Amino acid sequence: MSDTIAAISTAQGEGGISVIRISGDSAFTVCDKIFKGINNKKLADMKGYTASFGKIVSDGEEIDEAVALVFREPLSYTGENVVELSCHGGIYITKLVLRAVLDAGAVPAQAGEFTKRAFLNGKIDLSEAEAVIDIISAKSRSAARAALCVKEGAVRNKIDEVKNLLLSTAAHLSAWADYPEEDIAEVTDEQLYDSFDVSIAILDGLISSYDSGQAVKQGIDTVIAGRPNVGKSTLMNLLSGCERSIVTDIPGTTRDIIEDTVIVGDVILRLSDTAGLRTTDDKVEKIGVDRAKHRLKQCGLLLAVFDYNRSLDDDDKELIQSAGEVPCIAIINKTDLDKQLDTEYIESKIKNVVYLSAKSGEGRADLVKAVEDIAGMDNFNPSEGVLSNERQRQAVLNSLNSVKDAKNALEIGLTYDAITVSIEEAITSLLELTGERTSDEVVDRVFHNFCVGK
Repeated sequence: MSDTIAAISTAQGEGGISVIRISGDSAFTVCDKIFKGINNKKLADMKGYTASFGKIVSDGEEIDEAVALVFREPLSYTGENVVELSCHGGIYITKLVLRAVLDAGAVPAQAGEFTKRAFLNGKIDLSEAEAVIDIISAKSRSAARAALCVKEGAVRNKIDEVKNLLLSTAAHLSAWADYPEEDIAEVTDEQLYDSFDVSIAILDGLISSYDSGQAVKQGIDTVIAGRPNVGKSTLMNLLSGCERSIVTDIPGTTRDIIEDTVIVGDVILRLSDTAGLRTTDDKVEKIGVDRAKHRLKQCGLLLAVFDYNRSLDDDDKELIQSAGEVPCIAIINKTDLDKQLDTEYIESKIKNVVYLSAKSGEGRADLVKAVEDIAGMDNFNPSEGVLSNERQRQAVLNSLNSVKDAKNALEIGLTYDAITVSIEEAITSLLELTGERTSDEVVDRVFHNFCVGK
């Protein structure tokens, strides 16, 4: 980390301002070569958390006006000396200012290098670093709240609680076993059980909230299915808020899969409107029907649509049978028309049933609640901390299994040495999650997913 790095930290395009971030030991020296404040004060002489207005100058030519923000180590995002230059937005001007910074002695930052330096300098742990990219990519209020809570330490606090408890237990066991001549309190089985039970409860809670967290963060792969003209495309348009699918009274209008990402309540749905399920001799439509049936087997949520104004047929019953294989909401559509549908039969086969008029939107609130219920939003609390990805989940799962092994060893009467081995394995897994003990390969993989400038 001896180099002073620089990159554009705002999205590249036309806008009010762009921000170029510079971090490293020579950040002030580099920027003083190109930034001339109107008060003639050098950035190197300014206090942290102060700003100066001036001009960017390169080769004696004024490039742009800018505001320079000064952050001094260790009280900066990276833990290093940092300058953020806010210039006028625009691709050409922004790149011209960045080029001037690089010509003054900085080097281009790699993807995620600012956040990586924050991690290496002890400003954040690895779970908090991964939360940064989740904040940037958040597509809903709940996703943003969950990521922000993790960034502020919600997961780390729980991990630290378990880690410190297990470290204390392991240390007590080792001291009591290794120094019998010393006046060290004997470790009791009751103390060990208490330690293990608390640890298991916390780790179990993190694991159990993982699927709900992923639904909030990444969304649920959702398929809208039903026979022709039950209102699938109208439902797609209702949830999308625009005409994504063609709506006509001609059966077989939708022949390929129409996709969109929508927010339903606090849940992101990756919607797919599929071809109407029916037997057909039309070769093109048949391909669409086959694709629809294939997607039914892979989806995370099925919105099975039925027509309130039409009796059940064999295609409806086949769909009901498919609904037993995946999480499903039966949507009884066209409730503004006369009832012809055997709704009792559907309710006896599918647990979640919603009555809706996709045309008018009546019943949409019931659909939102049903989606949130299936996604587990009732028990989802972003402030409690949500594991961000499979790496974190696997680390917590490994630790949980090791703690259970330790408890099982105690129950069957194994020696304290054997119990200590399992406790140490549990601690190691937690250290890998936070990055306190992990390989360079894992660290590089985490930050590889970041954009340049973050």
